Amino acid sequence: MTFKDVFKSSFLEQATSFSLTDTLIALALAFALGMFINEVYRKTYRGVMFSQSFGVSLMALTMITTLVIQAVTSNVVLSLGMVGALSIVRFRTPIKEPLDIAFLFWAIAAGIVLGAGLIPLAIIGSVVIGVMLLVFVNRKSNETSYVLVLQCDSDASESAALARVEENVKRYVIKSKTVGAEGVELTVEIRIKDAAAKFVNGLLQVEGVKHATLVSYNGEYMS
Repeated sequence: MTFKDVFKSSFLEQATSFSLTDTLIALALAFALGMFINEVYRKTYRGVMFSQSFGVSLMALTMITTLVIQAVTSNVVLSLGMVGALSIVRFRTPIKEPLDIAFLFWAIAAGIVLGAGLIPLAIIGSVVIGVMLLVFVNRKSNETSYVLVLQCDSDASESAALARVEENVKRYVIKSKTVGAEGVELTVEIRIKDAAAKFVNGLLQVEGVKHATLVSYNGEYMS
C-alpha cells in the first residue's frame, strides 16, 4: 500500500454505478402516483378546511421513498446504514383524521414498490386502493349522527324529554349528565334521518325543557 492509496476514494466511482434513465423513470412514475394519491385525498376529504400542504407532502413522500429504496437496493451496506439513520427520526406532527394515516402509508408503500422496480404492482395496487377509497368514503348514508344538548328544570321534564327523543330517533345514548342549581343538562348522541331533525322543535313544547340544541358531527358514535 502506497501513500497515495491511503487517500484513494471510491466515491466518484460509485457515482457512476446507477442508471440515470431508471432513476428518472422511477421518479416520474412516483410523481404521477403521488398526483393520483393527492387527487384521491382531495376527493375523499370530508373536513372543513382542505390542507393543500398535506396533499403536496403525499406527493413528495412518494418520490422520496422511491429515491431511498433505489439507493438501498443498489448497496447492501448502505441499506444497513439507512435503517440506523432512519431509526432516529421522530415525527411530532399529530394526525387528526384516521384516514390520513392510510394515505401516508399508501404514499410510502407506493414509493417502496416503485423503488423496488415493481411498476405494474404499484400502478394496479394504487388504482384499486384509490377506487376503494372513492367508493366507500364518499358513500352517503340516509342516517346522520348528531349531538343533542337538553336543559331541563327537573327529573320529570328530563324523563318526558327522553321519552320524546326515543319516539323520534332510531338510537340514542346518553353521554353526559350535569346536575346543577338551575336544573339538569343532558348530552345525548342520537342517530336519525336528516329529514327527521325537525323533531327538536317539539322538544321545547315539553313542560320543563328550557333549551334544546342539535349539533351535527362526523365522528363515529355507535357501532
